[in-house]
Parts: sequence; C-alpha cells; structure tokens
Amino acid sequence: MSTRLGKLVERLGGQLTGDAEIEISGIAPLDAADASHITFLSNPKLRSQAAQTKAAALILSAADEPVICATYQGATIVTDNPYAYFARTAQFFAELDAVPVEPGIHASASVHPDARVAASATVGPHATIDAGAEIADGAVIDAGCFVGRNAKVGEGTHFFANVSFHAGCEIGKRGIVHSGAVIGADGFGFAREKGAYIKIPQTGRVVIGDDVEIGANTTIDRGALADTIIEDGVKLDNQIQIGHNCHIGAHTAMAGCVGVAGSAKIGKYCTFGGAAMVLGHLTIADNVHISSGSMVSRSIHEPGQYTGFYPLAKNADWEKSAVIVRNLGTMREKIRELEKTIKSLTEKK
Repeated sequence: MSTRLGKLVERLGGQLTGDAEIEISGIAPLDAADASHITFLSNPKLRSQAAQTKAAALILSAADEPVICATYQGATIVTDNPYAYFARTAQFFAELDAVPVEPGIHASASVHPDARVAASATVGPHATIDAGAEIADGAVIDAGCFVGRNAKVGEGTHFFANVSFHAGCEIGKRGIVHSGAVIGADGFGFAREKGAYIKIPQTGRVVIGDDVEIGANTTIDRGALADTIIEDGVKLDNQIQIGHNCHIGAHTAMAGCVGVAGSAKIGKYCTFGGAAMVLGHLTIADNVHISSGSMVSRSIHEPGQYTGFYPLAKNADWEKSAVIVRNLGTMREKIRELEKTIKSLTEKK
C-alpha cells in the first residue's frame, strides 16, 4: 500500500521540502530506491550515494541538507535523528501492510476454565492457557504457545509461535516475544554434597516491564527465591541466556548470544555486543557499553565503553602471544632482580 508524503509528515513531524502529494509505496536503500520509495541518510560516509539516489523523498539531517540538495532534486524531510525517523517510517508502512488479527480463541486451543482471556485478545491454534492465567486486551498468543498457571500477559503484547511462558511470570504492555523463547524455566541452582548435586527449587518468577522485545530462542530463568526482573524498554536479541535472579535495567539492549549468569545486576541504558559474557553476582552501572565477545569478570561502577579480549590473529601468532603471556610472571621477577642489581651498583658509586 502507498501513502502521501504529506500524510507521513503529518504523523511523524519533520520539515518537508517538496511535493507533499507524492505517493510513497515503501522504503528502500539509497542505491536501490526509485521514484516510488522514500530513503534515508544517517551515515555521512554515504553522502555521495544520497546525492545520486533516485528516491522520491529523502530523510536527512539539517547538517547534510545543504551538501546533498546541491545535487539531489527530490523531496526532503529534515529531522534531528534520521535513523529514528526511518524506524518510525518503517513502522508506519508495516501497519499499512499488516493483515488484521481476528480476536478470539481458536477451536484447537486449550484454555482452562479458570483462565481469563480478554474479548479483544487472540489465542491461536494449539496454544495452551493454564489455570489462573490472564491475557489482556489486544494481546496475541500465536500457535503452539504455552502460558502457565497464574501467568499474566499485558495489553497488546504479542507472543509469536511456540513461546513458553511459565507459571507466575508476568509481562507488561506492548511486549514482543519471538518464537522459541522460554521465559520462566528453572534457574541453574544446585547445592553440592558428597560429590552429588541437590536441586534447589526455583520458586521466584520472571517479571518483565512494558515495551520489552525478546528474541527467538532466548531464555530467561525464574528466580530461586526472589524474582528475575527485566525493566521497561529492554531489547534482547536471539539466543540470549539470562540467569536466575538477574536484574536488567530499563532500555538496556543485548545482541545475540550474550550470556548473563545468575544474580547479576545490570543498570539502565547499557549495551552488550554479541557473545559478551557477564559473570554472576556482579553489578554494572548505568550507561555501560560492553564490546562484542568481552568477558565481564568484575563489577563496573562507572559508565563508559569496556572491552576485554585479544585482537584476532593468525593461530601461530596467537600461540606465540600466549607463550609470552604465560611467562610474564617469570619475566617480571627477572626484571625486579635486575632493577635491584642496578640500584645496588648505582649506590656503590
């Protein structure tokens, strides 16, 4: 479906220059857009592409406008944050193309008589809603999902196919949980006695705030005694593991394959690159940014960018470096002895 450019600006704001009656059918990259598309420039390195784009309209910043418009002849929308404007534009077109979801409970779904499902909610084929569970207005529970006993799913939240949301867990409004995610499985809690492991019952919950997105096959363990907490606006990519009793602060984002061990407390507005690891029982301050592949082995009390890994190298070079690192202790002792000898000789003079 298409829309007038002026209608888009009326909804999202920005300063429009050009024909508001242009019909836009979608978004495309700078080098692939044609006269039916809108595109955007958020990276100054792509200015040359933007100047030559064939798009009908271009989203850009005030700093880029005088440079680009010397060549580009289409309509422009000037905004402080072109990338965020692009994201909202993409949402707008997604809404235009979305297939309406029919509210109601599919005949093959299993809904316990004691569960409460709002009339405007949707429960798909072969989904299971256990006793005492609550599904709020506009929530969508797709095919094959499981919502456990006394669990609560907030207004407008969408569970894609085959999500498992276990007993007592809660998620707020406008959440998105992708296929294969498991929320509220037991945490990894065992006591050791005479070489054997004794399971510690995991009696806490997972409590998730509003506007949280959880990726495919991501797992969040329930707490052992207290709850595992995911605050508002958190974004978790695919295949992330959050251990029991963790607390993830609002608007923190984690890329794929991040692992967070139990009882870690992570602040607000943090970011974690792919495959970063956080050891258990650590505290990380607000506005901390962890590079991909880094291992966080101690608490971090000051905001900033942190990195902890060796640069990638050929295997032979890496092995040489590893040998040097392994011998650093011996080298340090030799240097200390040399320093003592030099000091002694100097004093004798």
